[in-house]
Amino acid sequence: MIDRLYRSRLFRFATGLVAGAALLAACTQMPQQVLRDEPARSATASAAPAAPAPQLGTQWGEGLESKTRAVVTKRLSAQPDDVASLGYNEASAVRRAVGANPERRLSMMLADGDVEWSVLDEEGRALPLQRARRGAGPDDMFRLAGVEGARYTLRFRNLSERSYEVIATVDGLDVLNGKPGSLRSGGYVLRPLQALTIEGFRKSQNEVAAFRFAAPGRAYAANSEAGDVRNIGVIGAALFELEERDAPRRQRRDAAPSRPSAFPADGADGAYAPPPRYRK
Repeated sequence: MIDRLYRSRLFRFATGLVAGAALLAACTQMPQQVLRDEPARSATASAAPAAPAPQLGTQWGEGLESKTRAVVTKRLSAQPDDVASLGYNEASAVRRAVGANPERRLSMMLADGDVEWSVLDEEGRALPLQRARRGAGPDDMFRLAGVEGARYTLRFRNLSERSYEVIATVDGLDVLNGKPGSLRSGGYVLRPLQALTIEGFRKSQNEVAAFRFAAPGRAYAANSEAGDVRNIGVIGAALFELEERDAPRRQRRDAAPSRPSAFPADGADGAYAPPPRYRK
């Protein structure tokens, strides 16, 4: 599916390149970065079992064609409309983390239900999400069980008449530029009643490196100067409503990152993600 992205600046208009069929965005205070969209919301739980050490990370996979183009846009606010995190691990570790009789669903709703976020397998099927039912603490996020070597994608579906910018991170790294995730980075544009699929780390305006579950030592975050192995095993998503002349504005609410590790930096240089440097 063709993605839509945009490069934008907080409270300022910015122009960008037009190339291909997708839209790209970036911010001023931070270097330009690109993302793909699909919403998600996370919850918290104090009595939930402690999260096991990550046994899976996300590797820099094979190249996939994915065209983008830049558009001019503007955020309504410097504050995100929603920020969410999703954990992932090997199946037995997820079972230990969520305990018996966990809450289960196939997607997460973001921005008061405007955006639906799901994680799809190679066949386009939504992977089940689980979280512990008891407690209310910072570790009670939804989790998915991955399989080493399997490919996955992030999918955002806009159910509203409003446009959003979607910033996504995997293992704490921005999927557009491979730098530490930041809420001030640019992202993908998600238009009203449309969907966006993020298939990998963006290598250029025409190609991404597929997301594939891998052993932590093979993860992109473990083989990149910008990566931090402490953030392996978490996927983050942030939404910013965009200014549209004719679109009804949603009543804003404060949104704060539920998992700071999903966006561990204020930004960094580089337009796209650099390739990993695996240790011999």
